[in-house]
Amino acid sequence: MLRGVAARCRAVGRRLRRVERRGLDAFLRWIEHTGNLLHLSVLVFVPLSIAVVTWLSNATAVVSFLVFPPLASGTYTLFADPEGPYSTPGTFVGGMTAGALCGWLALAVADALSLGGGAVSPAGAALGIFLTGAVTWALDLEEPTAFSTALLVFVTGNAQLAYVLGIAVSSAFVAAAFVLWRDRFYQKRARYLYRTTKGDDHVLVPMRDGGETAARFAATLASAHDAGKVVLFDVVDEGDDEDDPEARAEAAGRRLDAVASRLTDEYDVPCEVVVAVDGHVTSGAALHAARRNNCDLIVTPYEEHPRGGLSSFVKGVFDGEIDAVAFRPSDGTERWRRALVAVRGATDAAHGMIDFALRATAPAGLVGVCTCIDRESRRRDAESTLSDLVEAFDGRFETQVANAPVEDHLERISPRYDVLFVGSSTDRSGASRFVSPPTFERLRDVEADVAIVHRGRH
Repeated sequence: MLRGVAARCRAVGRRLRRVERRGLDAFLRWIEHTGNLLHLSVLVFVPLSIAVVTWLSNATAVVSFLVFPPLASGTYTLFADPEGPYSTPGTFVGGMTAGALCGWLALAVADALSLGGGAVSPAGAALGIFLTGAVTWALDLEEPTAFSTALLVFVTGNAQLAYVLGIAVSSAFVAAAFVLWRDRFYQKRARYLYRTTKGDDHVLVPMRDGGETAARFAATLASAHDAGKVVLFDVVDEGDDEDDPEARAEAAGRRLDAVASRLTDEYDVPCEVVVAVDGHVTSGAALHAARRNNCDLIVTPYEEHPRGGLSSFVKGVFDGEIDAVAFRPSDGTERWRRALVAVRGATDAAHGMIDFALRATAPAGLVGVCTCIDRESRRRDAESTLSDLVEAFDGRFETQVANAPVEDHLERISPRYDVLFVGSSTDRSGASRFVSPPTFERLRDVEADVAIVHRGRH
């Protein structure tokens, strides 16, 4: 009885761990989107920064509570748009401080000339805004919150000096925290958040028709990581009683050893050979071999079903939990210098394709990232999305936004590139794929190799 209870407890524990892993995986996929990361950063770091400044305000008379309104809005601007025109730390501190000084000067002038007219002098307020605009323009310190700091001087009473010092000190603290976050985390988020930059070191290649060409592409991807290796996988039939399956396995092993030796010499990457006696190379066998050999990426030759669409083998691989690439060669290219990545948005799949493209073209290749829109009003958002995508990676990039059907655009520009990366659309619903077929199914005349990328359910 106790053993039964213990078994049930272990089963419940395993289910809870699976739920926890799925929840963590969903969160990581969500936070890979740059917009979500920025919103989360705003929710975390803006309150923390204001909390520290509040503590300083309570601990010293230098920081006035009046600095909080402009400081809060300015801090939001920094973390919400870290690459924007108003997110330069020097501009943030200098603009806010200049605004406070201009407001103080305008207040002094208004008092000296008796420009009254109420609790706050309208003429003095107008002068403060004018001086702030002129000074920040002349010093290239234009910052929206500078106008707020200029006006708040008029309600400080006799504490103008403390107010200006508080603006300078508190804004400098926030700017330092922002620089630390931006330089140590945000600009290196590909290293910390994007799974392919930390994994996909061990690549399994099912040696079906076209396997050696796919193996060369796999070796290129694996060689970009120090711990990378390629595993060539094949299966031989058990055959009849008169046949010797072990002899056939040895023959297949020798054939793959020759391929592995060439890959090691040409791409400087370790290669292993795995041959099973089990019938045919099925998708299930390939996934099982990948798990047994600790592979986190499968590169398989592209195959189509006789009636169109992906073959059952490639579909089975794409249904698995392991990242996969179906590679369709065009002209026997063995080195890839220019890659094009077609994306629909700043998703984890897009990040994965960009990482693969950088690895395929390393060390000094060029990666183009493109997206297509159906009307010009979407161009600015599309350009911002592409900017968010590429700024997380180190490499040579060009971005393109085309107002054209995606297949037309890719076919037109494909001669400029060696390899084209597109998504497998396995993250879309069946209804969505029925209404709009995956991009790779509409690419028939591209003059480049095509790599169809599937992100596994880790």
